[in-house]
Amino acid sequence: MKNTFAKKFTVCALAGVLGFALSACDDSSSAGGDNGSGSNRGGIPDTVETFMELSDYDCGKSQKCVATYLTEYHDMAVCDGDNGWVIGTLIEKMDCDFSTESNDSRNDDDYSSDSKNGYSFSSSGTTPNSWPEGVKPSGYYAKNCPADQICKDATSSLEYLNQEMLAAGKYGEMLDTRDGQVYKTIEMVNGRIWMAQNLNYDPGDVSSMGNYAWSGCYNDEADSCAKYGRLYTWEVAMNNAKCGYGNTCSPTGVQQGICPEGWHLPSETEWRWFTGGIETAGGWGNETTGQWLKSTTGWTDYPNKDGYGFSALPAGERSIFMGESSFAFAGFYTLFWSTLEDDSKNAYSMELRNDSHRGNERLRFKREAFSVRCVKDSD
Repeated sequence: MKNTFAKKFTVCALAGVLGFALSACDDSSSAGGDNGSGSNRGGIPDTVETFMELSDYDCGKSQKCVATYLTEYHDMAVCDGDNGWVIGTLIEKMDCDFSTESNDSRNDDDYSSDSKNGYSFSSSGTTPNSWPEGVKPSGYYAKNCPADQICKDATSSLEYLNQEMLAAGKYGEMLDTRDGQVYKTIEMVNGRIWMAQNLNYDPGDVSSMGNYAWSGCYNDEADSCAKYGRLYTWEVAMNNAKCGYGNTCSPTGVQQGICPEGWHLPSETEWRWFTGGIETAGGWGNETTGQWLKSTTGWTDYPNKDGYGFSALPAGERSIFMGESSFAFAGFYTLFWSTLEDDSKNAYSMELRNDSHRGNERLRFKREAFSVRCVKDSD
C-alpha cells in the first residue's frame, strides 16, 4: 500500500476535475488487468467507507479495473491503473470489461435496505449480467431499478453538494424509474423533501408542444447536463402543451409536470414557504437568502454557506431573441421554474445570482429555458 493516491488527488482537486476522477487526472493508462473478479485485487476490499480510506490501497497497473463500493458516495470506485480511482460517469470512459458475474460478488446482506430513500443496493437488482449489450456500469445497483436499465448518478455534481452533510448521511436519494437516474434529496424547512440536484430527465422530442417548446443541455453540450442537469421551457417543465408561450393554461393544484411519479414541480407558494422558512436568511427576497441556498463551490463573487444542503449551481439559461436561441449566464446565475402563471407569455421563477446573496422572484418568458427542482408529494 502507498499514499500516492492522496497526493495525486490533491493536485486533481485543485485542477477542478469534474465527474469524480478521484486522484486520477486522466485514465490514459494502458488497458489491462482483471475486471475486479478477485484474482488480482491486491487486497482491495469489496467495500470501502471513505475515499480517504481508499487512498491506503495501491491502485497500480495490476489492479486496473478492480472495483469497490465507496460507501461515502453511494457509488462504485474503479482503479484506473495509475494509482487513481474513477467514480461516476467517468467509469463509462474506461476500457474495462465488467461483463463477468464475479464482478458483482456482493449479496443482499452486504447492503441493507434504506427505508428513507425507498431502495437498497443489492446484487439482486441490476447486475453486470443484465446490463444492455455494450453498456458499462455507472455505479448504482438498486433493487427497483428497471431490469433493462442501469441506475446511475443523475449528474456528476456530487462535489458541489454540502460535503459535511454528505459525509454525515444527511442526503437521501430518489430513483427516477423512467431512466434509472438517481438524485440526492434533502429535507428542507417545513419538513418537505426537495431534490438537491437539478432534474436531468430527457423527455425526448417535445416539438408537438409548440414552436418554443425545448429541453436540452446548456450550449447543447452533454457535459453541461452532467454538471447542471437539463434546462426546460415552461410548457415542458409543466408537461402541458396548453401552457406554451402565447397560451394561458391557468394551472391549479399540484402539478407533477416533468417530475417523476410521486414528485411535483414546486408552486410559487412552496418556493415562498421554502425560502421564508430559512430563519437565518429571513425569507424570499431577503438580502442573504441565496447565501444559504447556493453551493459553496461553483460560484465566484460571493462566498456561500449552503446551510441547508440545497446546493444550487449557476446553471444559466437558454433564451430566444429575434427568433434566435442563445445560451447565457452559466456560472453567473440560475433560475428555477414554479407552476405560477402570470399571463399567456410569462410565468414565475426563483432566481439566484453570483453577484448577490438575494433570492429573487422573477417573472420570465415561458419560451426561456431554466432548471427544475422537484418536491416530493405529501403523504
